[in-house]
Amino acid sequence: MTAIAAGFCGTVGHTPLLEIPSLSSATGCRILGKAEWLNPGGSVKDRAALFMVLAAEAAGKLAAGGTVVEGTAGNTGIGLALVAAARGYRCEIAMPENQSPEKIELLRALGANVRLTPAVPFSDPNNYYHVARRLAEELPNAFWADQFENLANAESHYQTTGPEIWQQTGGEVDGVVMAAGTGGTIGGVTAYLKAQNPHLVTYLIDPQGSGLYNYVTTGSLAAEGSSITEGIGIRRLTANFARARLDGALQGSDREVVEMAHYLLHREGLFVGSSAALNAVGAVRLARKLGPGKTIVTILCDGGNRYQSRLFAKDWLAEKGLQPTAQGLEFLD
Repeated sequence: MTAIAAGFCGTVGHTPLLEIPSLSSATGCRILGKAEWLNPGGSVKDRAALFMVLAAEAAGKLAAGGTVVEGTAGNTGIGLALVAAARGYRCEIAMPENQSPEKIELLRALGANVRLTPAVPFSDPNNYYHVARRLAEELPNAFWADQFENLANAESHYQTTGPEIWQQTGGEVDGVVMAAGTGGTIGGVTAYLKAQNPHLVTYLIDPQGSGLYNYVTTGSLAAEGSSITEGIGIRRLTANFARARLDGALQGSDREVVEMAHYLLHREGLFVGSSAALNAVGAVRLARKLGPGKTIVTILCDGGNRYQSRLFAKDWLAEKGLQPTAQGLEFLD
């Protein structure tokens, strides 16, 4: 008998783990990607959104008719807007104004009230994180999801994503690599998988402009430059990232992100966003580091449809000097 899911919330998780054949062939390793864009809200953030709302309900922090408030670069807000609708809440989102128009428009279409904020550093009181916190304090019966520090975020991946990877690989996984934004995915997944096999190798892949690469490799949060990637990279430590169990860190450039995104689309038919492309860069790098014959898993966070006006737009890429030129994987040599 076919199982029937319990509405939107019952369809979150249990995404496929797929092999990326050309990356496997190029590295001599088995490169696997968790297809998180197949979650009902279109991204890995659906998992955290559901867990944060359910945890708030259980703790009495969110009552009937209440409002879910969050500061987000997009995907967590989309997940929260859908979970809120499914469970009878309103949704208020504070979001940096430099995020892709597709995500802003989608949030509004989903019924969220979007408040765009200046794209300023965390230290600025007008940063979207602080705007969301103040908004939750001002609104009656409001719950601030606080995805950066709310440990229900990492717990969602400890209880679902990590176990799914372990089960789908039959425990035959040698390395895991992914980027970090809030730190929830990398925190929960690496904590779970390391508990199953302490010898499994876990790595961060970090964009330029983020301080996490330096933190993992030197203990300093020093950072230089910036990146076109959205929702990943950060210059501070979060409670969720602190849960991560990492063996090392790698760094990827915007050039590599763009080239990999277009490579995956045209070679593999995988239409993914910038964070997924960076994760694929990390998977190739980790495979080369570990040597042939290993199984490497990464996260394909969301789909490319949320970045069409940027990552897949010729004029925007030309303006940034990032037009894809590679025919193969030579951009990673």
